[in-house]
Amino acid sequence: MVHRHILLVTFPAQGHINPFLQLAKRLIRLGVHMTFLTTVFAQRSISKNTGTIDGLKFADSFSDGYDEGFKFGDGSDMGHFFSEIRSNGSQRLREIIATSCEEGCPVTSLVYNFMLPWAAKVARDCHVPSSVLWIQPAVVFDIYYHYFNGYEDVMLQNYNDPSWSIKLPGVPLLSGRDLPFSMLTLTGNNSILTILKELMDALDDSESNPKILVNTFEAIELEALKVTKKYNLTAIGPLIPSAFLDGRDPSDTSFGGDLFQKTKDYTGWLNSKPESSVIYVSFGTLLNFPKSQMEEIALGLLETRRPFLWVIREKENKDEQKEEDKLCCMEELEQQGNIVAWCSQLDVLSHPSLGCFVTHCGWNSTLESLASGVPVVAFPHWSDQGTNATMLEDVWKTGVRVKRNGEGIVKSDEVKRCIEKVMGVEDKGEEMRNNAKKWKDLAREDVKEGGSSDKNLKAFLEEVRGDW
Repeated sequence: MVHRHILLVTFPAQGHINPFLQLAKRLIRLGVHMTFLTTVFAQRSISKNTGTIDGLKFADSFSDGYDEGFKFGDGSDMGHFFSEIRSNGSQRLREIIATSCEEGCPVTSLVYNFMLPWAAKVARDCHVPSSVLWIQPAVVFDIYYHYFNGYEDVMLQNYNDPSWSIKLPGVPLLSGRDLPFSMLTLTGNNSILTILKELMDALDDSESNPKILVNTFEAIELEALKVTKKYNLTAIGPLIPSAFLDGRDPSDTSFGGDLFQKTKDYTGWLNSKPESSVIYVSFGTLLNFPKSQMEEIALGLLETRRPFLWVIREKENKDEQKEEDKLCCMEELEQQGNIVAWCSQLDVLSHPSLGCFVTHCGWNSTLESLASGVPVVAFPHWSDQGTNATMLEDVWKTGVRVKRNGEGIVKSDEVKRCIEKVMGVEDKGEEMRNNAKKWKDLAREDVKEGGSSDKNLKAFLEEVRGDW
């Protein structure tokens, strides 16, 4: 009998944890023995907000040096953070692999986060096959691949020029703002480009044509999955709960790892609104806009005269919340819409009252909008978000991207213009809504039994064999 024991190790950020948890659930349904590893803080958050998952073993976590949580962008020592993840995570991986062998349940495959490329060396040293899970779109991997293979100089010299554009092989025409390079602000050995170069070196050292599992689906990225002949990019997504896709596990509704709890009822409020009438506004768990931008968003929402559900996260330390941080038009906002500190995003996106999603275009949120059939107003900020916004607007044609003024602010009239374009009755609005419905149907086709993502995941498992 073939037995499989897959060990997952992920970076301690919610947008990274969620797809790994969903991959674990899918593999468990296919009869795989699963172990999950992350840092102390991330594990504590999962336990608090998700609880146990049937069939999933959570290994003893490791410290990243910030057991109360690392705050990106607040001056915390990024070098120390990545160094501790590497050293402590490597040691913990080796211990788990060794202990699993001693207990008669050896690890037959390691699946690691692309931000942890050192995990591939640990696996190789321990004679365990490994694969990376790429949690951004395939087209972003393609852009990074081209960067390291002949396009580095031209990209670095021009990406800040608003008039510049580039046509990479197999990739749509991109301007500088579309490239996922805002993380260039991270310097030295901690920059995303340094990590990705290490990842590609690790892939090159592993085998010829190594398989990369990608959280996407073939219907939207078939060409992008084929761009890099050197690597076998394999779509296994969207990695979101079964209840919102194939329905094979109706109980799988929670998108684990949410750091914010529901603080007031919004479901009843949504139920009271007409079909396709509500604007949903959420910018993820890491992005913090300055008050000036929040005020413009608020005014734009008010000017639409439409109901909206807006997620505005509370500060973790409520003592830090100051009176001057409050929006000046809060009373009007609460009359027209509903402001919450947290919500179950997929529950909201799948609600019949939803008409539009104003999003930062993180890949998880982008996939959820596509799988839910909801058109978007794209409000990108950094990392892969600009690329995702361009794909939504120009390729998948399910949304419109905001334009910033000379100071980098999106003004209220622009917020209103974009929402009206998506939700209005003009041809473009109807086209976006129809396209959103098309991608929703195709996402379900790809993940259902016999669909491309389902077959790809099962083919991956055929390569992960064990004899214990």
